[in-house]
Amino acid sequence: MFDNKTLLITGGTGSFGNLVLARSLKTNIKEIRIFSRDEKKQDDMRRKYCDQRIKFFIGDVRDFKSILGATYNVDYIFHAAALKQVPSCEFYPIEAIKTNVLGAENVLNAAIRSKAKKVICLSTDKAVYPINAMGMSKAMMEKVLIAKSREGANETVICGTRYGNVMSSRGSVIPLFVEQVMNDKELTITDPSMTRFMMTLDESVNLVLHAFKYGKPGDIFVQKAPAATIEVLAKAITTLLGKKNYPISIIGTRHGEKSHETLLSEEEMMKAEDTGDYFRVSPDLRDLNYSKYFDQGDKEIANTESYTSKNTTQLNVEETIELLKKLKYIREVLSGRLLEDPESI
Repeated sequence: MFDNKTLLITGGTGSFGNLVLARSLKTNIKEIRIFSRDEKKQDDMRRKYCDQRIKFFIGDVRDFKSILGATYNVDYIFHAAALKQVPSCEFYPIEAIKTNVLGAENVLNAAIRSKAKKVICLSTDKAVYPINAMGMSKAMMEKVLIAKSREGANETVICGTRYGNVMSSRGSVIPLFVEQVMNDKELTITDPSMTRFMMTLDESVNLVLHAFKYGKPGDIFVQKAPAATIEVLAKAITTLLGKKNYPISIIGTRHGEKSHETLLSEEEMMKAEDTGDYFRVSPDLRDLNYSKYFDQGDKEIANTESYTSKNTTQLNVEETIELLKKLKYIREVLSGRLLEDPESI
């Protein structure tokens, strides 16, 4: 798919960008452009990979001119740049809007103007029934995605992916738990019964590649994923680290957190196409004849249930341990190296 093509990854110095880069370099790709604000991480990547096919662009998706320059003669774009931390977005919601909504619009406008062939936008389960600023901004990003997919449909296919907790990525609780246990600190959990989808970084990339291969304008793809309670996850980590009965302290649910996350709403489940390992949600792409929104509806509304981390497959401690063992970060920790930043591997 990438033979002699140029790929741009916004937010390319993060967990997702690093893994896509490592995979892409194994193909006959012509050029990979890494777009981000972090010159230190760009320099780290430049030294690590030492590949002339990688081009680094310093810029911010908030600045249309900087992203427009990076999209020139690009074939494909993976849009991963975002503010992802719930607390920071709660304190600075306007900053979340600037990056996650207006920044996404800039990327899509630039892609359409540059006539990129395909754009995949990365979203989150927090965009479904959002209760915090990060989720709300991502929900609006999805609406921008669908609206722009109408404009670019003839030349630029715009679609998206939505996934839950990516294990050991930036902001994941796993590195926090590991650091606490390895340094004999109190292991703190919010609510033992809280559930979260469990997805490896490899699976998140596979989801994006699936959308890249099969996506049509406005589609949003979701991977079916198991879930675990925070208590099960904590016990799995302490068991893996040889401290099975490690003391756990419950600090209570933090502001902006849900007990259970949702990957597909009830309304989306009504029209979602089950393709095996993935769900595909096609957009409503009716034109701007507003009367259709008032006069035309569905004759029958099916009795459906949203797809949540509570009603999906639930992992026990042993199953969670097996999933954790797939993570390179965990394997490095078990081999005797405790890394401050999981993204460094």
